[in-house]
Amino acid sequence: MANQDIVRDSIVQSARDLFSRFGFRKTTMDDIALSMRKGKSSIYYYFKSKEDIFEAVVDSEASELKSRLKEVLRKNTDDPKEQLRQYIAERLKLVQQLANFYNALRSDYLSHLEFITHVRERYSNEEIHTLEVILKVGIRKGVYQINDPRIASVAIVTAMQGMENPIFLGKLQDLEIGIRLDAILDIIFHGITTRNDH
Repeated sequence: MANQDIVRDSIVQSARDLFSRFGFRKTTMDDIALSMRKGKSSIYYYFKSKEDIFEAVVDSEASELKSRLKEVLRKNTDDPKEQLRQYIAERLKLVQQLANFYNALRSDYLSHLEFITHVRERYSNEEIHTLEVILKVGIRKGVYQINDPRIASVAIVTAMQGMENPIFLGKLQDLEIGIRLDAILDIIFHGITTRNDH
């Protein structure tokens, strides 16, 4: 890796920590420069603005999210139910670890940043597509009976989003997250109505 890339990555990592702790609004270019023990001019050599740095941070966390979720999917290829369970569990676990990315997805304050709209649309489409693929595999294996995998994927994403906010704010402990996850999966796997075989 070239020296310039190393410095750029260091700026992104330092900014990532600051944005996670203090938020986009309260973090300044001075804070980022101070955390790196560099002059502000050194930061501006690599990035035009705080917004540019935040975009790089969000991109970095989005890449990490994709990588982690792909790894989960690779490990659970034989059992569609377990694959879906592990995907959702890992996805929810990453909410706090990738605070900047999730903040970009949910914060109205950040909506004025041009790249945020693209990030939200791209991520939403990618996640729905990933879940659709998982469900279609389950359909082929006779595990799921779903008329429209895409609509089912949108419903699962919506259910996960309902859990994001309390997790993001640290209001749910791991045990509570597990209980809620089991409840969501029970509805996904078994529905909410009794089945009459006639």
